[in-house]
Amino acid sequence: MTSKHPETLALHAGWRRDSATHSVAVPIYQTTSFQFDNTENAANLFALKELGNIYTRIMNPTTDVLEQRIAALEGGVAALAVASGQTASAYAIQNLARAGDNVVASTDLYGGTWNLFANTLKDQGIEVRFVDPADPQAFARATDDRTRAYYAETLPNPKLRPFPIAEVAEIGRKVGIPLIVDNTAAPTLVKPFEHGAAVVVYSLTKYLGGHGTSIGGMIVDGGNFDWEAHPARQPLLNTPDPSYHGAVWTQAVKPLGPIAYIIRARVVLLRDLGAALSPFNAFQFIQGVETVALRMARHCENAQAVVGFLGEREEVTKVIHPSTLTGQAAEWAAKYLPRGKGGLVGFELAGGAEAGRRFIDALKLFYHVANIGDARSLAIHPASTTHSQLSPDEQIQTGVSPGYVRLSIGIEHIDDILADLAQALDAAR
Repeated sequence: MTSKHPETLALHAGWRRDSATHSVAVPIYQTTSFQFDNTENAANLFALKELGNIYTRIMNPTTDVLEQRIAALEGGVAALAVASGQTASAYAIQNLARAGDNVVASTDLYGGTWNLFANTLKDQGIEVRFVDPADPQAFARATDDRTRAYYAETLPNPKLRPFPIAEVAEIGRKVGIPLIVDNTAAPTLVKPFEHGAAVVVYSLTKYLGGHGTSIGGMIVDGGNFDWEAHPARQPLLNTPDPSYHGAVWTQAVKPLGPIAYIIRARVVLLRDLGAALSPFNAFQFIQGVETVALRMARHCENAQAVVGFLGEREEVTKVIHPSTLTGQAAEWAAKYLPRGKGGLVGFELAGGAEAGRRFIDALKLFYHVANIGDARSLAIHPASTTHSQLSPDEQIQTGVSPGYVRLSIGIEHIDDILADLAQALDAAR
């Protein structure tokens, strides 16, 4: 595909027709294994002299189309689909860091990611140091010789304050540290690679799918980071890997292109830990991706109308959305979100947690679920659900107060969305 337009790439990238049947729709290759042509072909595949299908835990033709499509949408060189967004976040870090290493991460993170970083990775010996992204230099101050990556969310859920991608990416590149960006809340709106990010991760479950039927994740390699420039900084890619007969990844895959990072994630982490995306779920996500650009435009349009509506309600003390930011944060919103400010809206209720409970229980059109990014409108009270495992101080750091309500605005008619919000706010008084 020569097009750079997301509306076109979402329909055509990575696929034209099935060579055997001429099917236009991508088939579901519901198989575990693939027949080798001969012993030479099998040996070449296992030695990475050829790229091809071996076993669905590592790769699958249906999943391959999804990977190619997302890589094209992001402007990356290759992608790896995994079983969930949490898997994508974990593998993205584990592909660079091991026990004794550290990562510097934004405080503005989804609660599940915070818990993964603060506890599970810590138990594995990987320290995650949290810093406030309002000051990009905080990443530099938290860096030492064992720092392997920086990590952030483009549009953090629930703070909704855009991350300074270019500013932090530049700090890291000078010393060989890649910026990993979770772009889950802003597909087609932001392309982190254009601002210097090296790796992009997604929860496919959210906007890219849009249908709320399947769970999956994606890691995208920008192919724009020189992993060899500071070899001591990235030992997992620049020293012999005993799990793959001594391969040095930056050297072993050079004939295949600048894909050392994503190849290692596939043939080491996915091979050994096995959190593979099923072919059926890959097929489901392909269906969702086809319309993501159109849906994102409607999500943004409806969310902006909700922001205006909530700002006029006396029950609401604060509306949280990129369009309501001021100062430096507003400048970053203009810089990184010119295509739209996203479909998430947060707000604070004057009545605190009890008012939040009454509001949620009174909703009729909105679904009370833990997901975001469905075509339908969703609502939740994060302090008692998605962020409940965090301490009160940690909740505040991530942007969650007792009276905070998060809305994921769908693509329904705006009149129906506003009517449901109005009657629920009346009930919350």
